[in-house]
Amino acid sequence: MSSPTLPNVGKSRFPGLRLLILATLLTLCVALWYLASHLLRGDADVDWHLATFPCELQRGECSATLGEGRRLTLDVDAPGSIRALELLPLKVHVDGVEAQSVRVDFVGSDMDMGLHRFPLSKQDRGHFEGVGQVPICTESVMRWQAQVVVETPEGRLGSRFDFTVERSLP
Repeated sequence: MSSPTLPNVGKSRFPGLRLLILATLLTLCVALWYLASHLLRGDADVDWHLATFPCELQRGECSATLGEGRRLTLDVDAPGSIRALELLPLKVHVDGVEAQSVRVDFVGSDMDMGLHRFPLSKQDRGHFEGVGQVPICTESVMRWQAQVVVETPEGRLGSRFDFTVERSLP
């Protein structure tokens, strides 16, 4: 009489199942990180206004008209060029509206480089100052955006200013 053979319990019917589960978990983690980073930015309720052109932050201040006689000016004190990992003095001037607080966010234009938020300190009426820093760039030339958000009693106003960072070679 022959004994029935039992299937090998240690071997899976689907050899790639563990790999598929791992890939699914990694995809879920990336999707949750992406969602959380956008929720943390919290700029859905900002009334965005276009920058006045031409605007080259490396060469001088840039401004935006916020409507109804309101104006925002951003000055990044970086003579010549803005470089990664260098401290950047930031100055924002707001006219025509009572600004409670101001922040500047540096955001990668072509690539998500995370959230780099710099709250500025109030100096006097409408003047805010602080220090920011562009993180290390993965490309030799990388496009960034400075997003200035102004908190007012009527809501949040903002503008976006584009700039380019060239990675300095050692």
